[in-house]
Amino acid sequence: MKALLIVPVAILAAALGFLIAGCGADEATPAGPVPSVEDQAETATEPVETTAEKGDGESGSEEGEEEPSGTVTYQVWFAEGETLFVTYRSQERTPRVGSAALEALLRGPDEFEQGYGLSNAIPEGTQLLGLRIEDGIAYVDLTSEFESGGGTLSMQMRLAQVVYTLAQFPTVEGVLFSLDGEQVNVIGGEGIVVDQPLHRRDFRELLPAILVTSPALGQTVGSPVVIRGSANVFEANVSVEILDAAGQEIASTFTTATCGTGCRGTFAVSLQYEVDEEQDGTLVVHDDDAAGTGTFPHEVRIPVRLTAGA
Repeated sequence: MKALLIVPVAILAAALGFLIAGCGADEATPAGPVPSVEDQAETATEPVETTAEKGDGESGSEEGEEEPSGTVTYQVWFAEGETLFVTYRSQERTPRVGSAALEALLRGPDEFEQGYGLSNAIPEGTQLLGLRIEDGIAYVDLTSEFESGGGTLSMQMRLAQVVYTLAQFPTVEGVLFSLDGEQVNVIGGEGIVVDQPLHRRDFRELLPAILVTSPALGQTVGSPVVIRGSANVFEANVSVEILDAAGQEIASTFTTATCGTGCRGTFAVSLQYEVDEEQDGTLVVHDDDAAGTGTFPHEVRIPVRLTAGA
């Protein structure tokens, strides 16, 4: 991650003379359309366009003002081991959906997600003090617990989680961080430089070789189910299987990502299946066994709920 420089804090602080930049105007702008599980763009590294109405974001509303109706679904990015993993949350529609996404991130993965292996690199007790979006930059103010504990990888992961969660919104191009109301130039004892807006591209190395963006963990799916995501695998070859509750393969197909073998491309493929009754199932996405070892170099298993045909 070339954009993330790590320097001793004392040296950097002396060079900067402890100058802290201000956050600018107080008024926020809308975050813009948010993603839904069923209507994901085919990219996992750029903001997602959706069918949600414009105006959802950080503009807020006065007390007593009528709130938007309906529900909204948005991404929340957690960690699976040493890589990023995208999940989703749904709630009543709110004009502060960016704050809602960050607050969901700070709460961490739920019990089901923890059982799958998801974790949160953001320290427990971290609170959101403020968020505003201005001229493509999200200004995030968190409590100082955010930089406590952990090494370099943990610090990079928690930064990436915030950046990926906010960059889903088309109005967010980069993220600047404040702690306890003061904009910071470095984060943590390792001295990760954050004096410039951070972007999703700064953390691409934290993406897994295969990232499934849809379906979501535990989602109920019908036939055909559309599988979307991104991958950086040998010759861009991506295979997909659906397993029933007994672990038996009931459908399979393959596709190619838009790029591979050293670059990340997106993929989307539709797969039909048949089951006699609704049941738990597993979506398996993997690359080729090019080395002939009998195992796939990269494999992702997504638990889903399979529905019977009409």
